[in-house]
Amino acid sequence: MENKYIYIAGFAIIALMIISTLALVTGEFGGSDDAGSEDIAEINPDYETWTDGIWGSYELPGETESFLFALQAAIGAVIIGYFIGYMRMKNKYEKKNSENPE
Repeated sequence: MENKYIYIAGFAIIALMIISTLALVTGEFGGSDDAGSEDIAEINPDYETWTDGIWGSYELPGETESFLFALQAAIGAVIIGYFIGYMRMKNKYEKKNSENPE
């Protein structure tokens, strides 16, 4: 019976996320790098960057940037998944040992 309410709440949350996303989409999605550069140019048009970044003035192709972003997301997912699995098994092991003390 309790699982029924969890599923209903989960479905409601997902539905609200989808509806709010579809309702609020009004234009293009832009990255924070682009927005930051535009804001800096608006505040001080004479601003010059003091670093060229890791690869210097070489502009990476879009595919490489997408790959690096996906790699970063995958590494984060692996780390989060590892700790969730670790904590789940730790709790399962502790519960098993508390029920059957030797």
